[in-house]
Amino acid sequence: MVETPTDAVHSILIKIQESIAALRTEVGQFRLDNRAEHERMEALIRKQRRDSAGMLVMMRATASDFDERVTEVEERIAALEARKT
Repeated sequence: MVETPTDAVHSILIKIQESIAALRTEVGQFRLDNRAEHERMEALIRKQRRDSAGMLVMMRATASDFDERVTEVEERIAALEARKT
């Protein structure tokens, strides 16, 4: 009877070691996958920031051009109104 529990303990410990080794392998693979995904997201965020900065520059230029044109129309209207009076 003493030999049976000793043999069971030894086999249980071997299975525990095997599952720990498998878990380490899985965790290592998960870290590699997670790092690759993280780097992909960082690259995407950098691209979106560049795109946003470019869009902001275009919006400012468009607003400035629009403001100049509206100012020019206002000046023409003011000149026409001044000629009528």
